[in-house]
Amino acid sequence: MTMSLISQREFRNNSAAVMDAVEAGETFRITRNGVEVAEVRPVPRRRRLTAEELVSRHKRLPQVDAAELRRDSDEHFGDDRLDATDPWERSRG
Repeated sequence: MTMSLISQREFRNNSAAVMDAVEAGETFRITRNGVEVAEVRPVPRRRRLTAEELVSRHKRLPQVDAAELRRDSDEHFGDDRLDATDPWERSRG
């Protein structure tokens, strides 16, 4: 990764070229009156996962016990409900 030092004026006057270079992987430190004030660098790109990778990750997730989650939630937030149609209280069948 290359790093270049440029002035605010140079950045302003050549912003399209600077952004092209950033897109290609270069990093720029911007100066104002000779003092470094900013850094412009590429955003890390995340690789898209395949459907198989997503399924594999999903299978490794921990199992959640809904009743235990409800008890923990009630203990932490209180068990007063706003209405009787709480979806957590519906029978699962």
